This record gives sequence, C-alpha cells and structure tokens, in this order.
Amino acid sequence: MTDNNKVQYLALLRGVMPTGPNRIPKMSDLVQMLEQSGLDNVSSYIQSGNVICETSLPAEELAQHMHQVILENIGANLSIIVKEKSDLERAILGNPFSEELDSSRIHLVFTNNYISTEQLAELQVMNFMDEIFAVGTTCLYMYLPRDARKKKLNNNFLEKKLGIVATTRKLSVIKELSNRMDE
Repeated sequence: MTDNNKVQYLALLRGVMPTGPNRIPKMSDLVQMLEQSGLDNVSSYIQSGNVICETSLPAEELAQHMHQVILENIGANLSIIVKEKSDLERAILGNPFSEELDSSRIHLVFTNNYISTEQLAELQVMNFMDEIFAVGTTCLYMYLPRDARKKKLNNNFLEKKLGIVATTRKLSVIKELSNRMDE
C-alpha cells in the first residue's frame, strides 16, 4: 500500500448480473469511475463484481460511497460487502470441509450484517440433504454438490432465513482475490 493511512479492501458487489437493472457493462469502466471518485489502486477480478481498492474511508463508508457512485453513474442498485485481506485469509483457513469434497463446489457467504447465534443454530440443525451448511468466524460456508437431489441451500435462502444481505463466492475465487491483495 502506498499510504499508511489507507487500508486495502475487497468490495464484493451483491447481485451483479450480465443483463437487467443490476448490470455492470464493463468492470474496467467501473474501475475508472471508482478511481475518479477518489479511491486508489482500484482493480477488479472477473465480471461478477469483485473490486480491490485502497482508501482512508472506514469499511462502512466505503460501501456507501461505492453504492452511490455505481447508482449515480450506472443506475445499478447494488449492495456492497466490504472485507479486508485478513477476513479472506481467516475464511480460507476456516474452511470446515474435508479435502475429499470437490473444492469447486465450496461456496463462502459474506455479509456486513450481524447474525444472531440463535438464527445460526436454527440453520445448523436443518437437513439440507446432500448440501452442507457450516458457520465460520468471518463467513458462512456451503457445500453444494453438482448432483444434489434437492437444491435448497443458496444465497437467497440464507438472506431470507437470516434477514441479511449477503453475497456468495466460490472458495477458488476468494483464494485468488486474497492473492491479488497487497500485490
């Protein structure tokens, strides 16, 4: 990082779609908009809304700032989940699933919201059949096998059940984003 007062963050944009109202035409255009708005060293990874940047703003203010810039310039009304590299590292290390499971089917769910232990306990006793739900210190985990008989566990289900705004990324994407931070 260039400035001691600045923090490097990962902004996970919730609900980016290839078409429709939450469409981001080109991530390169978004990077340019965010740099023009005062953020430093902005970069993106894949089209699904992963932005790394540096700023002196606290995480909550950064989320609001990015939301406003995107809404005003593109018209997309996106929630922004902001995390630091240490959050990603803890999420990767905290992966509760065995190495026998297909790592490409492991998904990490991030939120800025508080989730009560009571709500999490309710979810942990639910039967998701072939799918597996687990709670970590910095995120929630889902194992979603390709051949699951009944697919119930997903981001929208968790948002509704827990009353939160969340976004999901594959474990491999979070590993890559963590590697790209502080480069």
